Amino acid sequence: MSAQNVKPRILIIYTGGTIGMIENPDTHSLQPFDFTHLIDNVPKIKMLDYEIDNIQFNPPIDSSDMSPRHWVEIARHIEENFDRFDGFVVLHGTDTMAYTASALSFMLENLHKPVIITGSQLPIGEVRTDGEENLITALQVAAATDSTGEPIVQEVAILFENYLWRGNRATKMSADNFNAFKSNNYPPLARIGLDIHFNDEALWRVQAKRPLNVQYNLDPNVMIVDLNPGITEGILRHQLATPDIKGVVLKTFGSGNAPTAQWFTDAVREAVERGIVILNVTQCVNGGVHARLYAAGDQLASTGVVSGHDITSEAAITKMMYLFGLGLSVREVRRYLECSLCGEVTL
Repeated sequence: MSAQNVKPRILIIYTGGTIGMIENPDTHSLQPFDFTHLIDNVPKIKMLDYEIDNIQFNPPIDSSDMSPRHWVEIARHIEENFDRFDGFVVLHGTDTMAYTASALSFMLENLHKPVIITGSQLPIGEVRTDGEENLITALQVAAATDSTGEPIVQEVAILFENYLWRGNRATKMSADNFNAFKSNNYPPLARIGLDIHFNDEALWRVQAKRPLNVQYNLDPNVMIVDLNPGITEGILRHQLATPDIKGVVLKTFGSGNAPTAQWFTDAVREAVERGIVILNVTQCVNGGVHARLYAAGDQLASTGVVSGHDITSEAAITKMMYLFGLGLSVREVRRYLECSLCGEVTL
């Protein structure tokens, strides 16, 4: 059999979520269906002429229950099957999809095959479902190769409706629209219309192909602190004094600004001096932190807070988990937070 006639081999990993729901004919409630019967529920898949296998979480979980141990399970399935398949499609609930995509992008070091995460806003059994289209397109993206036979996508990406986004750049923007995800600070990897149009300049490429190396140790002792007008000294100090906390994603106003009150500056500086790594990330969905642009941001930067530039909150918190999980020192974590490891931030 020639190389041209080899069927693409794709592994579907079903974690749960709306896409895998079907209506019980007796109770009319939604329940997960058996993905071994996937072809029966989505007969169009047969038209792709791929070799498709699947692994299911048992039981499937709501994405609101997603945790680092589930990311480890997904990553392990990918590692154990990496040489047997050309690409991977992860079916996932939408609520925490961007967190999972970000976490996997860090965990799957030296990734050079597609890991496409998708889901749906409506169950795959519904008449108007977006699940069928998202699943079929995700399979096509996972199977797509260039003229040399190399995968076009070699990173973790989110496929939803009309776009393919870099996984660690995407954020869920809508609870109602079919185009639920967007990457405000990075262009789409592909646009989906009558054809799939890949944006070659935006696609991630490793400098040298090395064996996949999966990092399973994630440190959950990190948190997000979202600033609001009127935040009190007692509340902030209580949050920064959380037992065992190692890192804080501090979501600030605008271009990285925070209150200039002396108590605020002192509380943050004291936390940094205790060895807590604090990463400044903007609350805005577009743009990034420009710490020295305003006096309020400049004062915060003087405390030793690290600039997150244009990183998303999802990528920021999972990157911290990954870096602390490597056993790095505080100084090393701070240094790598200011580096782009896999295209998650613009410097």
